[in-house]
Amino acid sequence: MNMPFILLQATPGQPSSMPTIIMMVLLFVVFYFFMIRPQQKKAKDAKKFRENLQKGTRVVSIGGIHGKVVEVNDKTALLEVADGVRIRFEKSAIAMDNTMQLNEETAKTA
Repeated sequence: MNMPFILLQATPGQPSSMPTIIMMVLLFVVFYFFMIRPQQKKAKDAKKFRENLQKGTRVVSIGGIHGKVVEVNDKTALLEVADGVRIRFEKSAIAMDNTMQLNEETAKTA
């Protein structure tokens, strides 16, 4: 019996793209929860702080100038940076509340 043997080559199967897709989704989730979401929360908190500025609050500007809020308008705040020295800032240029930081420094020196 002379039967010709036909060699059947197994065609290499296409590798599944599912692991790649899963890795991309996981990478996006990690970036979202560790980078994007905290930044959005920080921006939201800063905006809320600026909207709720009150007279007497100690703040720091984005330029590093420390002062006490004397007057608050719709878009600006008047800060007293020294006795009799007042500077008007845009609310967006006020970085943070300085009261907590000053209280911590006072507690350390006492």
